Amino acid sequence: MNYACKTPEDLLKTIKDEKIQMIDLRFTDVPGLWQHFSVPPRALDHDAIVEGVGFDGSSIRGFQEIQESDMLVTPDPSTAFLDPFAEVPSLVLICNIRDPVTGESYSRDARYVAQKAETYLEGTGIGDTSYFGPELEHFVFNGVRYDQGTNYGFYEIDAQEANWDAAGGNGPSLGHKLRPKEGYFPVPPADTLQDTRTEMVLLLEQLGIPVEAHHHEVATGGQGEIDMRFAPLTRMADNVMIYKYIVKGVARRRGMTATFMPKPLFGDNGSGMHVHQSIWKGKKPIFAGDGYAGSSEVMRHYIGGLLKHAPALCAICAPTVNSYRRLVPGFEAPVNLGYSQRNRSAACRIPMYSPDPKAKRVEFRCPDPAANPYLCFAAMLMAGLDGVLRRINPGDPIDKNLYDLPPEEMARVPKTPGTLDEALDALERDHQFLMEGNVFTKDVIDTYLSYKRSHEIDEIRLRPHPYEFLLYYDA
Repeated sequence: MNYACKTPEDLLKTIKDEKIQMIDLRFTDVPGLWQHFSVPPRALDHDAIVEGVGFDGSSIRGFQEIQESDMLVTPDPSTAFLDPFAEVPSLVLICNIRDPVTGESYSRDARYVAQKAETYLEGTGIGDTSYFGPELEHFVFNGVRYDQGTNYGFYEIDAQEANWDAAGGNGPSLGHKLRPKEGYFPVPPADTLQDTRTEMVLLLEQLGIPVEAHHHEVATGGQGEIDMRFAPLTRMADNVMIYKYIVKGVARRRGMTATFMPKPLFGDNGSGMHVHQSIWKGKKPIFAGDGYAGSSEVMRHYIGGLLKHAPALCAICAPTVNSYRRLVPGFEAPVNLGYSQRNRSAACRIPMYSPDPKAKRVEFRCPDPAANPYLCFAAMLMAGLDGVLRRINPGDPIDKNLYDLPPEEMARVPKTPGTLDEALDALERDHQFLMEGNVFTKDVIDTYLSYKRSHEIDEIRLRPHPYEFLLYYDA
């Protein structure tokens, strides 16, 4: 259940009326995972809601050093929902981070960056609301084992519906196995996760997150997708964090395990996060027009910004070493930096499902669900706005099958970076567009680059391949 709280007074009344026994305070670290601690209701009075509750910021990835560790979480009453997995009535609150000394919002707080991006949009006069609709793919496995030691390294996945389990290694084999790349839209019994995804959808709806559809995805071994209805940028990023929590929690409750790791299976499709986005001014959808595919000039310039800054965006939107096992030329991932009205091999697609101007949007297809949604959505908005403000021409659309082009012609189509190293280098060269309006600060960008290089790339370089699985499975 979600609650329509707007003020601290609303929140305190809800806690009392609903007989809440525990309050869970959650916030997002720089890489994009939820962190939390819990307090009893008596510890969250009006002053604590307004001024914040203290915690140790030095223990959070990408936050403070130990000599300046004290930080505050300030709960947002509008995010309150009842935790569906807790044994006692527990209220979850999504929080922002503040510095207790200055009293100011914390520059490395990803949610604050998202909120600043929305404020910057209004300041440009281009529009007043940016809507985002991500499609997060995920896997639900029956079991996963992985480890790394001095003299060994391995990972192993169990999935009852997968073709590799056809010999009956995981209980009796009853057939109806999904071969690689044949998982798109099969009905049960081949799709063994229909009821599992339905439970996830029902919980999301109970928490006030409307869902448009759910289905099995292309890969074998439990790949699925649940499509949430679009929402404003920060609210949508909140919804993504709740979505991940629900997917992982339902899987765990059913004796399974879920992951948003971009590429957990070799030789089969990985998990992407195609992100639909549009800008409105009042009640007017400013991406709708009479140009190509029903687009406006603003929309085409927005696409120009996404394409121009795509290499740098990949560092934030496809943020792991494992992301580039998925973003590989010639396979399912959209590595081609062009746009089209229907071509899914292009990085930007203009969906043509409806002629309604309200449905006009652009889909950026490079991101994956390991991304920090607050930083990811904010970065895409800033790239698109840079395109609009600078009137960046996206070039001609790509309406042909790129994989049928002659090799010399295909080589002329710009591509996404091939490794996280390359993407981070691109971000280091090209980040001024993110800093407009002080949305991303230099400190945030430097911290992000340093963390990715020292805590992920260097660690994987020092250890064999299975460590990559260990590092990213919890994404």
